Amino acid sequence: MVDEMERGESLKRSLGPLALTSLGVGAIIGTGIFVLVGKAAADQAGPAIMLSFVVAGLACVFAALCYAEFASMAPVAGSAYNYAYATLGELMAWIIGWDLVLEYAVASSTVAHGWSKYLQKLLQQLNANVFSEEGFLYRFSDAPFDFNSASEQVEKTVASGEKIVVSAGSFFSTGFYFDLPAILITALVTMILVRGIKESAFANGVMVAIKVSVVLFVIIAGFRYVDPANWTNDFAPYGYGGITLFGYQISDWSEKGVMAGAAGVIFAYLGFDAVSTQAEEAKNPKRDLPIGIIGSLVICTILYVLVSAVLTGMVPYAEIDKNAPVASAFEKVGFAFAQFVVTLGAIAGITSVLLVMMMGQPRIFLAMARDGLLPYSFFGAIHPKFRTPHKSTMLTGFVVAAAASLLPLNILADLTSIGTLFAFALVCTSVLVLRITDPHRVRPFQCPFSPWFPLMGIILCFLLMLSLPGENWLRLLFWLLLGLAIYFVYGYRHSKLRAPNGDSTTS
Repeated sequence: MVDEMERGESLKRSLGPLALTSLGVGAIIGTGIFVLVGKAAADQAGPAIMLSFVVAGLACVFAALCYAEFASMAPVAGSAYNYAYATLGELMAWIIGWDLVLEYAVASSTVAHGWSKYLQKLLQQLNANVFSEEGFLYRFSDAPFDFNSASEQVEKTVASGEKIVVSAGSFFSTGFYFDLPAILITALVTMILVRGIKESAFANGVMVAIKVSVVLFVIIAGFRYVDPANWTNDFAPYGYGGITLFGYQISDWSEKGVMAGAAGVIFAYLGFDAVSTQAEEAKNPKRDLPIGIIGSLVICTILYVLVSAVLTGMVPYAEIDKNAPVASAFEKVGFAFAQFVVTLGAIAGITSVLLVMMMGQPRIFLAMARDGLLPYSFFGAIHPKFRTPHKSTMLTGFVVAAAASLLPLNILADLTSIGTLFAFALVCTSVLVLRITDPHRVRPFQCPFSPWFPLMGIILCFLLMLSLPGENWLRLLFWLLLGLAIYFVYGYRHSKLRAPNGDSTTS
């Protein structure tokens, strides 16, 4: 893999350990703190969401150590796709590469959706009510349909102000046209990414500094408004379980709880994985990648637990605003200045998440194109001046904008979570396989306590996958079947493994 990368067109190595850690923090801190924590606390775990973040973080620690081992051995673009290719074979690599589209492109759509909600809240604070109910762009502020994932019928208010009753597990029309702010931010990030990795990393660094400052502000300023009764009166209203079997209850166990909350917020930890996709642009990947991956994960886990503690202490879990929970919490306690600061920080924070997520997807495509599984002339094209995969970056931007503007948050978040967990489990499996098939290969960084840590990563990831709603398994199955169809129609026939001269980069 390294030889192929060095023989062909390679990306520019310009990222050190600080920049890589910053990229990881940029991807992790954002949607998890500013959006998903509200949804998970209100619907799945209550104040025990603090424990959910610990469980999710623990699963990610095991996976992160496995990622770090691979990234130090094979510092090329492609992340988990390349690791699976080297250990589990081409078909399994295609499956994980196709799954990574869920992990990055769909995650980017989720993030863009959250960014839109915070922008709308900021505009309301500035009395620029263009997207509010009386504004002329109101119908362009949300997705045109939604999904009721609850186990019972619920009452929903649509764009016209009419209240409708929606059956359990049903889609319904919201009356909106599409989410315009989500399209605008996606277009802006796409232009930055096409321009170059160094510029993208600088922009990310600025936004990371802003949002980490805001997160610390939230923890310090919000602590004075914490009412311990919000924790102690009903710390775990849904219980400590939440493990289901493909979305179905096991005996009389609850389908909600700490484990269900952990499955719901696993998406928030996606950032350390994104660091590994920048391996080909790291200055000293054998040293810097493990630092960036593990360092960003540890920093963000601590901040997640503290912010979720403050949020659930400020506001009873049942009253948390799911779309903009942190800003709304300060609004409820009457701290207007803090609400404004948090909204600005959330916009900066979510923008940096979007930038890193959309940076990762084209590099997965690049790795697959180098193996002949995707058309190299498009997905392997490197801009002659900027040295970025510009064509696939623009395609990613188009797909993300379409999904973010048309699909609701709950579908996007859960679909991303199951794809992420599947990728993590396969990377842990790949480490175990390579330890057996190639035990003497030099490993600049080794996952400690093998095989126990990789095995724990596999077990925890699959437990969390089982705790996701059942419809997510059906969506994952449909997605993988679609991917297999593309593989056998194009990838199998153009693969380097089957090319007569061993090279299909001209396809």
